Amino acid sequence: MKILSKAGNELLLIAMKDDSAAKGDYLLIEDRGRSMVVQVYDEEYLSSQSLIEDIVKEEVVNASSAENLHDPLNIGSLSRLVRDARIFKAKIRAAVKEGRLASDVSWLPSRVESKVRKLAMKELDALLGRSGVYPIPLGQAGDEDFEIFAEDLDGKLTIITGKKESGKSHLSKLLVKTLVQHGAFVVVFDLNNEYGGLRWNRDGTQSPVHDRVMVLEPGKGLQLSLDYCGKAAVAGMLKNALDMPAASAREFFRIWDWLENKRTLGIEAIGNAVNTWNINELVRDALVSRYHVIQSSRLFSDAGGFRFEDAMKAGGAAMIVNMGEVSGTVRRMTVELVLSKIVDLLERKAIPPIFLVAEEAHLYIRETYWEDIVTRMRHFGVYTTFVTNQPDAISDGIYRQVDNIFLFNFTNDSDLDKISKVSLADSDTVRSIVRTLPQRQCLAIGRAVCDLPVVVKVAPAQVLALGETKKFFKK
Repeated sequence: MKILSKAGNELLLIAMKDDSAAKGDYLLIEDRGRSMVVQVYDEEYLSSQSLIEDIVKEEVVNASSAENLHDPLNIGSLSRLVRDARIFKAKIRAAVKEGRLASDVSWLPSRVESKVRKLAMKELDALLGRSGVYPIPLGQAGDEDFEIFAEDLDGKLTIITGKKESGKSHLSKLLVKTLVQHGAFVVVFDLNNEYGGLRWNRDGTQSPVHDRVMVLEPGKGLQLSLDYCGKAAVAGMLKNALDMPAASAREFFRIWDWLENKRTLGIEAIGNAVNTWNINELVRDALVSRYHVIQSSRLFSDAGGFRFEDAMKAGGAAMIVNMGEVSGTVRRMTVELVLSKIVDLLERKAIPPIFLVAEEAHLYIRETYWEDIVTRMRHFGVYTTFVTNQPDAISDGIYRQVDNIFLFNFTNDSDLDKISKVSLADSDTVRSIVRTLPQRQCLAIGRAVCDLPVVVKVAPAQVLALGETKKFFKK
């Protein structure tokens, strides 16, 4: 493999038949005591007009003559080698200085004297100094085992995206399971009721986190008292999930304060007060309609209820909020209440920082609230992972603050346009690699890989997979 040309931060390398490299592989270029790290992002044939003409001429001759042409100088084999030559397109990522990677690449390697070889993942990790205390084995990069570290997700915003059935939820479950094993607390908004499978291995035995996974369904395992939720959380729910007008909200909280002073605050008490309160009929209608939605959701209970701080015991836990069988309105109410309460508990330091996984985030994300959470999450202690197959559903304001992106296959041009504009890698790399990724392979970008994109083949799931597509015709 030799250098052919350079344009900007891109190198073209000529490779013969025996030279091999895949998209995403890293190469080390060594020249007179200096070294440069480049990444292959595309591959194509060496092509020129004269070469194409020669190929056409030979095919015409072969098709019109059955005789073997005499070739004493073996020119034909050399010609075939030239026709099989390939061009690797590679991006310059860093230079090597004193055994570490440096961003200052101010020199050009020799075309003649430089040597190009494939860089093993272990060598790259050594150059990056990538290490941690809590490893998360993701799978393989090339032929080598590859892992990131929980510390690279701690305090960070992460996005997992790709088209459907590409392996997003598979990776998300792997992250949740390993974080819980390391003692972290994770809240998952589960729209397909699939994360409950974390309690079981594929062979039916209990998984290592069986006793630390709680499945909470709105109206069943997840019921909260009004006192526990507090006025701020309920106000956010009424405004963002139920679109209650400001005038109606003021009357609602006048009723709330009156009942609270009497120490009779409860769902039934609010319903009785709404029907007898001296207010405008239009306001009453707005209050009555919202009250019936709240009552039918069964999210609130007058007889105690779930408490997040009680569920967060030493050793880590995953709280799976199952929302697959509830309406869109109840889903939004649940998300608003849970987020508000968690933020309240964190501000009072009643619970430790948590990891939040928003599965199918495009179905319930509300810019007004989520951007506030994401913007100030470092101060709250909420570390969010969005999982979605619609990258355009997430606003640019969130993308600008992202720390890690795990990109699965995309072939749609509009999706690729969105991702390439906001991702942490250059658009050429994203477009070329992501378009051709097989199922359950992703391009990892960001802090978790020290800002060097890595193609990862995600390891097979050891836990029960409940989110697989159900089919009528079975093999």
